[in-house]
Amino acid sequence: MGANGISSGLWGNDTSFMLSLLVFLAVGTLAFALMVGARARSAVRRRAARVNVDEQAAGRRSLRYSGGKAAQKLIELTAKHYSSADSKDMKMLRHRLMQAGIYDPQAASYFFLARTAMAVASAAVAFFALPILGMGGKSSFWLFIIAAGLGGYLAPSFYLDRRIGAKRQEYQAGFPDFLDLLVICADAGLAMEASLDRVGRELGDAFPSLAANIHMATLEIRAGRSLAEALDHFGDRLGLEEARSFAALIQQSDEFGSSISDALRVYSEDMRHKRMSRAEEKAYSLPAKLSVPMMVCIFPVLFVVILLPVIVRMVTGNW
Repeated sequence: MGANGISSGLWGNDTSFMLSLLVFLAVGTLAFALMVGARARSAVRRRAARVNVDEQAAGRRSLRYSGGKAAQKLIELTAKHYSSADSKDMKMLRHRLMQAGIYDPQAASYFFLARTAMAVASAAVAFFALPILGMGGKSSFWLFIIAAGLGGYLAPSFYLDRRIGAKRQEYQAGFPDFLDLLVICADAGLAMEASLDRVGRELGDAFPSLAANIHMATLEIRAGRSLAEALDHFGDRLGLEEARSFAALIQQSDEFGSSISDALRVYSEDMRHKRMSRAEEKAYSLPAKLSVPMMVCIFPVLFVVILLPVIVRMVTGNW
């Protein structure tokens, strides 16, 4: 009776003691769980670090890593060889790459590597594809392989010519606008360097390649080159006769002391007339170009529609 009374007084009446005990157990369990989670997380990090180190070491020993290193060394050796070459063909190639908008110093080495790789790949594709097409045992088998290799060898040159043509069309389309903006800047009192910088920023959205070349010209002027030399290099990069004439015009105006704004105004009007003449020439040549598809596609259909009833009546004898 006395023991039961003591226990009931201890556990039944003292509710604060029970609440403190439960809080202690909850906090202890939470602290233990946090400690276990932290230890497990640190162990996972150590294992991941060891696995990463092992993977990097295995990657360095892999065939892919060795092949990448060999290709990088090959590119470096090729770039070193062609960067030191200064022959006439190399100068012409660098000039063509510059006109195509490729200004990487290693572009020549990449071009020769691409040409070699395309020739080998085209010849290999022809070697394996021709027997599938049933031309393996013919005498012209090796001729087709040589032709495929030659086509792959010339493919980078064709791509470069196509890119130069696209850039030249962009330059021709944007050069009159470039001159008009130069006239506005010159009338506003800006110097030629400031005018080039302003016009280059204005033409960045419509003609990005032309704006990039203008920016390079301004950088050359800031680096210490004269205006005439910078504009000469600008004309060489564009590859346009209009740009070379523009450089000569600015140089002559500077030498003779004439007004640059008046010279630019006259030259910009001439450029607008040339652009209109090119548009009219394309419009006048359109009927001659349309004659071939009309003769091939439209006229045979008209002949069939007109003559078919006559042919049917002649065959059936129903006149």
